[in-house]
Amino acid sequence: MENQLLYILAAVLVLGVGAQWLSWRLKQPSILALLILGIVAGPVTGVLRPDEQFGDLLFPFISLGVALVLFEGGLTLRFRDLRGHGRTVTNLVSWGALLNWLLIAGGCVLFAGFAPHLALLFAALMVVTGPTVINPLLRTMRARSDVSQVLRWEGILIDPVGALLAVLVFQYLVPGSEGWVVFGKSIAVGLAVGLAGAFSLGFVLRRHWVPEYLANVVTLAWVVLVFAGSDFAAHESGLLAVTVMGVLLGNMKDVGVSEILSFKESLSILVISVLFIVLGARVDPLDILATGWGGVTVLLVVLLARPVMVWACTIGAGYSWQQRALLSWVAPRGIVAAAVSSLFALRLADVGYSDAVQLVPYTFLVIIATVVLQSITARPVTRALGLAEEEPNGMLIVGANPVARAVGDVLRRQGFRVKLADTSYEEVRAARMAGLETYYGDPISSHADQYLELVGIGRLFAMSRRSRWNTLACMKYRGEFGPNRVFSLRNAEDRDASERERLPEDYQVPRMFSEDLSYEKFASLLAQGAEVKVINLTEAFDVENWKETTGNRLIPLFSLAEGQKLRVFTQDEEPPLDPGSKLIALVWAARD
Repeated sequence: MENQLLYILAAVLVLGVGAQWLSWRLKQPSILALLILGIVAGPVTGVLRPDEQFGDLLFPFISLGVALVLFEGGLTLRFRDLRGHGRTVTNLVSWGALLNWLLIAGGCVLFAGFAPHLALLFAALMVVTGPTVINPLLRTMRARSDVSQVLRWEGILIDPVGALLAVLVFQYLVPGSEGWVVFGKSIAVGLAVGLAGAFSLGFVLRRHWVPEYLANVVTLAWVVLVFAGSDFAAHESGLLAVTVMGVLLGNMKDVGVSEILSFKESLSILVISVLFIVLGARVDPLDILATGWGGVTVLLVVLLARPVMVWACTIGAGYSWQQRALLSWVAPRGIVAAAVSSLFALRLADVGYSDAVQLVPYTFLVIIATVVLQSITARPVTRALGLAEEEPNGMLIVGANPVARAVGDVLRRQGFRVKLADTSYEEVRAARMAGLETYYGDPISSHADQYLELVGIGRLFAMSRRSRWNTLACMKYRGEFGPNRVFSLRNAEDRDASERERLPEDYQVPRMFSEDLSYEKFASLLAQGAEVKVINLTEAFDVENWKETTGNRLIPLFSLAEGQKLRVFTQDEEPPLDPGSKLIALVWAARD
């Protein structure tokens, strides 16, 4: 039995990681591949039978997995983000979410015959979209910034709001006949334990009582302890406690939340992968098909409630009907809905809600339908509404060092959108002081997948001091932007690398600028007073004249032709410099 369970766990792990890889290759939300592979491994082939194979461990495993998902969701809710992204986003994730909840609940009762308690819980789950399903769609649809920004930030902020709403409804239902006393006790204990957990962990992290290499492990242990402790004090209060803990911790001052978030980047992917393979294996496709016209009705209720909510939230915001229509259409459901519905169905069935089993097939039907339907139609609908962005001409620069700042500043002044990404707070701060748009974090991390906004950006310039970081960034974004729109600046590590350490040809990308201009030489020249200048070329005074004028103290970097056509000088290509175009070059004065 032990060996069989080991083999099952190994198979689940392989399937989960395989689904994540497949989603990455297809640029689709991972939840779809996870659920489909889970269904195939479960009821279709019968290889995975979670209820039988995991036995009494199934419910604690799902509970803990959901707790980690909710903690992560709470951690990403920043109140300053809520305030800083316009009235529309604030409306959508506050009273708009409540309106959507009531509309879906009422529609399910009136048109689908749901019991009121089941409708309220189902509607709470349907409020949530989430960044894991929204972001792949945004990359595919490439809508204008004014629309995509709203969708992106709604997906980020609605995750914990919807989860908290669902947990509160669940807390109300679980006591059953025991009434408001038990409900009040669960809420009070969940809030108190979550508060205590957040402030105690924040206190420890703020004073650096835990070494950096243990911070991730300690955070994980703290979440599990808070979840288990709250559940022990008041049954079913643990989910509320970890959600509250995540929200409070994410908004604490002087606490390195970015470091806390890093703990989930590998762990969370692993937990979500395994969790959803198991959840998918418990879903019988026949149960989804058995919903019949009731399922179609529920899906229509969910889809039609969205436009009403969007139209109400955008009153007076100056949006056109096309913008409102696109905001109304793009709202795929994702991870929180799938995880929480499965857990709640199990628990509610145990306390006497026999109809709670309907939660899972209806929820999975909406998830699969919205993800598939909107993935297929998002781009055509965006184009049909005239909201597709033009060919993106902005650039993401890896590094916020002096070289990156000098290049980024001159490109920004020429009208390009430029964003610098770095893990050094000092250099990011210097870039911000220079008026440049920045991302503080690792651009190749899963956190960047959710929070690094790339609307209008279609090129990558890897200009950090670290060669391997540049290479990894180029590999990541080559699939995103295309192989001819990813460039890297050579540095000393590349020159000193032995033949054995050199990258395979498949991993090599175009080297920016001239062969003898490395990062170190660029930085040295800047320190000695060199400048990145924009030179207007004419028939009477071309680049050769400029070289003579400067005593050949000029290294071409970019050419800029009419129509904002920017081309990079590389070690293998020198773009033509026609009269009327501009040359962006590194120029320095003669030394005394």
